[in-house]
Amino acid sequence: MSAVVAVTATFVFLATVPLHRHWFDVAVYHGAINSWVHDGGALYDYLRPGTVYGFTYPPFAALCMLPMAWVDWPATVVLAATLNIVAGLLVLQWTAGPVIRRQGWPQWYAMVLAGCLMSLLEPVRDTFTFGQVNLALLALVLLDAELLRRGSRWAGYATGLAAAVKLTPALFIGWLLIAGHRRAGLTAAATAAGATLLAALAAPGASRTFWTQAMWDTDRVGSLSYAGNQSLRGTLARLDAPEWVWAVAVVAVLAVWAYKVRRADVTNGVAFTGVAACLVSPVTWVHHLVWMIPALAVLAGEALRVRTRTRVAIAVGAYVVLCSSIVWLWLDEPGQGGPGSLIGGSAYVWIALGLLLGPRHGWRSRARTGAILADRVGERAG
Repeated sequence: MSAVVAVTATFVFLATVPLHRHWFDVAVYHGAINSWVHDGGALYDYLRPGTVYGFTYPPFAALCMLPMAWVDWPATVVLAATLNIVAGLLVLQWTAGPVIRRQGWPQWYAMVLAGCLMSLLEPVRDTFTFGQVNLALLALVLLDAELLRRGSRWAGYATGLAAAVKLTPALFIGWLLIAGHRRAGLTAAATAAGATLLAALAAPGASRTFWTQAMWDTDRVGSLSYAGNQSLRGTLARLDAPEWVWAVAVVAVLAVWAYKVRRADVTNGVAFTGVAACLVSPVTWVHHLVWMIPALAVLAGEALRVRTRTRVAIAVGAYVVLCSSIVWLWLDEPGQGGPGSLIGGSAYVWIALGLLLGPRHGWRSRARTGAILADRVGERAG
């Protein structure tokens, strides 16, 4: 009965309170693909009517989205929503599932409640109503993490495909290599390169435009100082800091990330990498922060394991802030509202930094050694 109440309350909240994004991003994908296929337009010249927004992903992503050229708009929305629901369930299973099993809670009941909690996160809400692809890409990376734990020779392919669709997951290839999962890392790199080459052969003009022009043009995705850009670059842009400050900050974050993932088990390696990817990307819109879900699951698991007031307060506080949409209070005054703007306007950035810099139980772990040994056994078996 309480599960039904939780689901009903969550549905009512999602249907009435948060801002619905009206499938904006999937409309850009749909329009760009149809213009490219049916009208002969250049993929990266398309702009959604009345906006300055166009297709920003690598050409391989466009190849994956080609079915949009033969389905109408309502069917496209249904497909996008279905993809995100399925991806969300997989992400839930692979992040919250282990925490629930360690606690010994009733599986179905706890998963329902965890699903309600995850759906209330602003990045998840925005991903669904924008029609974004990040949950699906996260699911691919988590699939590889599961395969890696099992010592499967198939680990790496899914991460490579994710990196070919969008640049953010490419950092997970670095994690695999730095953490000693050599076979999986090389497989991921080769898969990403192969998919990119396939796109170059299928769409040479679009590939040339993306890799030489569109990828470097941050204006294509909007203003760096916009409140929705919850990356280090966004925070520093709102402070009018010079670009070299951002470069130094990125190097520092990557140094901390490399040090931590080198010693981390698979669970923490994925968590650290998802957070670092959000921080170092020039543009990290709020919906991109679904990459922090593995780190939030680790944080929740630690709070439940230790059960100190401080750990529980940190975990609950981080979750509440990420549900709150607080950053939009400073939408019209980026960097101009004093300390409140600096703290609240970049609240998600500070949470990401805390998740990266904070301690993790067992990150200097025997689990890492076991995972690497399993990976090497898989290499020898292959």
